[in-house]
Amino acid sequence: MMERLDPRARSDIYGRRINRAPYPWRVRSVPYLSIMLGSLLPVLLVADLMPLLPSLGFMMLLAWRMVRPGLLPLWAGAPLGAFDDLVSGQPFGSAILLWSLAMIAIELAETRFPWRDFWHDWVTASTLAVAYWLAALLLSGASVTPEMLMVAGPQALLSVLLYPILARMVAGLDRFRLARARKLD
Repeated sequence: MMERLDPRARSDIYGRRINRAPYPWRVRSVPYLSIMLGSLLPVLLVADLMPLLPSLGFMMLLAWRMVRPGLLPLWAGAPLGAFDDLVSGQPFGSAILLWSLAMIAIELAETRFPWRDFWHDWVTASTLAVAYWLAALLLSGASVTPEMLMVAGPQALLSVLLYPILARMVAGLDRFRLARARKLD
């Protein structure tokens, strides 16, 4: 025999999920704050001459752009790149230029190939990450020697391997960003 729920209990069960909206400040700030935090992390792990980690801010920008294509506007690469330039010690304007070019390249790739899957995103993000790594190395003013490329090479490899992990983190942050506010009764 099936038990009937009390109408008040039923409304309590479903009432928590109905007509709730996410917090507006969380919807707007989580992507930008996570990218800025990604720019701060490699600064903490610096070897004698160069950081051990790739530009996590750039990788987070790519992950947000690939996981949520319409979320970040095309111009978002410029202010976020300016923050990365100020934090990373690169010549001012290098990340502004490179992040903006990466956002334009992703936009062009998405208009050219409207179908997307995880592998396509991974190849696109990896190509852009390695191109960013090489361009940042050239724009830094350091003399590019084969030894320098060998020492900095693991950063490029790590940036290729980190994309799936960062995409998963961005998906979790996106769920947190869009989580509904609880009703305070």
